[in-house]
Formats: sequence, C-alpha cells, structure tokens
Amino acid sequence: MPEQARKVVLVDDDLDILEAIQAMLEDEGYIVVTTDRGEDVAEISRQELPNLIVLDMLLSGKDGREIAKQLKSQESTRNIPILMLSAHPRAAKEAHDFAINGFLAKPFEMDELLAKVAQYC
Repeated sequence: MPEQARKVVLVDDDLDILEAIQAMLEDEGYIVVTTDRGEDVAEISRQELPNLIVLDMLLSGKDGREIAKQLKSQESTRNIPILMLSAHPRAAKEAHDFAINGFLAKPFEMDELLAKVAQYC
C-alpha cells in the first residue's frame, strides 16, 4: 500500500459491476468507497475527499450527468476529477457537455479502466 493511499468513490447501480470494479481497484492498492445510490454521491464525496469519482452515467434514481453538474458546482468537490462510464451511444459527447474529466464506454477492458483511474489518481 502506498504511503499516500489513493481514494476512489465508485458509483454504479449495477451491483455486479460495482463489486467487480471495487475488487480490481483494491487489488491495485486503491481505497474504494462505493454506492449504488446517486443520491448519496455528493455527501460521500464531501466526506471522503477522494482523488477520483468513477460515475455511471445512467443511474436509477438520480442521473449521473446531474450528479456531475452538482459536484462541479460545489466548492468542496469541484476539483475532484470525474471519470464517467456509460454504454449510452451519445454518452461521450454528453459527458463532455457536463465538464467530465474523462469518459470510458461500456463494455471496457479492465486494463483501460485501470489506465484511466491511474491518469487521475
């Protein structure tokens, strides 16, 4: 484990994806805080002050694009990079419109995700 542990908040409403990505990131030495509820992301991010937020675009309950907009508008979370994940065909363009730092289309290779996470952490 590195001296300064890198923390990631991971948000996806598909529990299988959430668990798989969490396990992979923890194997790489990241501290991972997860939620499947979009409503909780802003509060978790303020409390945890992660190095990165990995956010699914289409969440049940609260849309990932709106969550990103909210996070980028708040002083305490605006500088936290957001990596958005989505299988939606127009997602990459929409992610850019919401000031997302990075985007990864689903399905993706785990090596691609690790490279993107390392880029921001």
